[in-house]
Amino acid sequence: MSPRFAAAVLGAGGYIGQEFLRMLSGHPLFDAALLVGGGRSEGRRLEEVWRLAEECPAELARRRLVRAGPGRVAREAEIAFGALPSGTAGPVESALIRRGVAVFSNSSDHRLDPDHPLLLPEVNGEHLGLLRPSARTAPLVTNANCSATGLVLALAPVLSLLRPRAVHVATYQALSGAGYPGVPSLAVTDNVVPFIEEEEEKLALESRHLLGRVSRGRIVPATIPFHAHCVRVGTREGHLEAVTVEAGARPARRDLLAAWRSFDPLGELGLPTAPHPPVEVREAPDRPQPLFDRWAGQGRARGMAAVVGRVRWEAPYLRFFVLSHNAVRGGAGGSILNAEFALAKGVLRPGRR
Repeated sequence: MSPRFAAAVLGAGGYIGQEFLRMLSGHPLFDAALLVGGGRSEGRRLEEVWRLAEECPAELARRRLVRAGPGRVAREAEIAFGALPSGTAGPVESALIRRGVAVFSNSSDHRLDPDHPLLLPEVNGEHLGLLRPSARTAPLVTNANCSATGLVLALAPVLSLLRPRAVHVATYQALSGAGYPGVPSLAVTDNVVPFIEEEEEKLALESRHLLGRVSRGRIVPATIPFHAHCVRVGTREGHLEAVTVEAGARPARRDLLAAWRSFDPLGELGLPTAPHPPVEVREAPDRPQPLFDRWAGQGRARGMAAVVGRVRWEAPYLRFFVLSHNAVRGGAGGSILNAEFALAKGVLRPGRR
């Protein structure tokens, strides 16, 4: 078995930070060695600040969250998983990679930096080659916005068949996408909020980036236009998206379904958090639904698969719904899978510092 890496979780008291800790519990490659909190969580036991519906990991429950700067993190951890707020995350993550700590971040500050890959391993694993091995800095890898993650994971298997002219998407995003405590109850009860700040812009920009190609050491984003409406709804977890693809080609419907069902580019790597298959297709006319489908995936990959359903192919328009767990596939699980992929590809190595 490979040696386990000592890992710090940045923002361990927050919603995504706690998802990191839940998913790192018993992980064969990464050990949650340092729980970095701040503000009201500093000095408290994890069980005292736990907010997830899933049970707090027993081996971590009595561990205390600590305030730790980059220096302490570098002394106690080889890698860091980032769940800090935008604006705070960027300088901390930059300081950590200068100290030799590899960072796998869910935060947005470095997502579109030219030297730090925005990674969805099943879709753009080759983007990991953007990293420049250096004795002075460790790798920094980010995962995408939670709504872009589910959308691109669903699009990737059928992209070459469709040759899209445009993608239209309306998202129905869970409350947890706003973190804890999320959206005030009086703002969302008996209501739908048709605006999430910067969400539509992130979805379009990051989707094109994920689907882009590497040329001369830089990403050339895909030129497909993305048109998005992003809405907050009263579900706890799971982002549902209604997708319409305007296609330039006319494949058979059976070929589209076969492409989704056979898609499994990480199948041979044996990554603990990789779902097989990463895209599940539901035939029932009323699926996917957040209540029933957000935890798609098996074992350690529970919640990591996207679920496609209500597939309607009326050329030139492909219409379908996709659901993904925003805090798992679109959050902590995405970063953990990125770290596993980096280890499998030799980018992350024991004793690198």
